[in-house]
Amino acid sequence: MKKLREFIIEKTIFLSGIASILFVLLIFLFLLLNGLSLFKTVNFKDFLLGENWSPVCEPPSFGILPLILGSLFVTLTAAIISIPIGIGSAIYIAEVAPLKIKEFLKAMVETLAAIPSIVLGFIGMVTLVPWIKRIFNLPTGLTALSGAILLSFMALPTIISITEDALYAVPKAYKEAAFAIGATHWQAIHRVILPAAYPGIFAAVMLGMGRVIGETMAVMMVTGNAPLIPKSLLVPVRTLTATIAAEMGETVAGSEHYFSLFAIGIILFIISFIINITAEFFLHRE
Repeated sequence: MKKLREFIIEKTIFLSGIASILFVLLIFLFLLLNGLSLFKTVNFKDFLLGENWSPVCEPPSFGILPLILGSLFVTLTAAIISIPIGIGSAIYIAEVAPLKIKEFLKAMVETLAAIPSIVLGFIGMVTLVPWIKRIFNLPTGLTALSGAILLSFMALPTIISITEDALYAVPKAYKEAAFAIGATHWQAIHRVILPAAYPGIFAAVMLGMGRVIGETMAVMMVTGNAPLIPKSLLVPVRTLTATIAAEMGETVAGSEHYFSLFAIGIILFIISFIINITAEFFLHRE
């Protein structure tokens, strides 16, 4: 009876894993079937490198370069903000903070991760956007910088949690050996623990960026949604995800505009896939 139960559990887990892979493949196939239809009438190079996104004009234009650059501006700036804060917070929680403070901070990180993106977007609209407008004396605070700051907060829980796990996974013998040869606590962290935990930390950063680049509602609410090539962080931008969310409900099924949004979905799927594969590679790197 025990062997039968173990067999059922083992096969159930196996089938669950196969089902997950199958669902991902079906989603990608669905995107391909619809997205590739666009390229029957639109050149792929013009789609990827075109500087004008005007799908409802006559003639329509489907260049997504402004959307790609908008996504990159927001994502890279969010990375610059969130990576040092996230890694520093994880080091403090894992290696420095007393037990009671550690438990409190971990609870706060989990709470931050649980806040819906739409709520963070609303908070950003009523607090961050006016602040950016006032500080930089801009006509509007709906800028790439607003989106980057907001998204950096959304990336922090992922970076902190996975980095903390990576630091905990470093064998205690490494730290003890460092202390044995006279290293201080900070020297042990800097010279021993961080290098040993590097693969996990890099994976944490990549997964945090994957969380950022796939975000939709919050970034759509605070970036201004202007499909223009950004010249700086202090101008409105539109991201790939925000374009799909803003326009899918207004398209005619089977039209070029409709297919172009699925083509954007293919680009996002590929980007997310590369980020996650890279993170998995470093996470399991010996």
